[in-house]
Amino acid sequence: MIRVRFHTADDAIVGFSLSGHAGAGASGQDIVCAAVSSAAYMTANTVTEILGATANITVDDGYMDVRLTDKIADCQDILSGFRLHLEALQEQYPKRVHLMNTEV
Repeated sequence: MIRVRFHTADDAIVGFSLSGHAGAGASGQDIVCAAVSSAAYMTANTVTEILGATANITVDDGYMDVRLTDKIADCQDILSGFRLHLEALQEQYPKRVHLMNTEV
């Protein structure tokens, strides 16, 4: 299962972390993993490269952590869209994707 934790502070999303594997297919053929990974990378790239926010980013096998250090207000629409996308995936694949919030 992919566990997605949205880090929040003062009702704003300040980052997210992903861990685990969906297990919905063989490595390289798992559409759930591909959907989550692609959306996560697009979100991280958009907030840092397009919006110019600074973030601490850690990536490893089955793990990604993104923590914004500035421009948090500017990134809310992108982060909220990412959350909405993952909520739809969680609804479609409830045994493969689980979302939660953590106040930081």
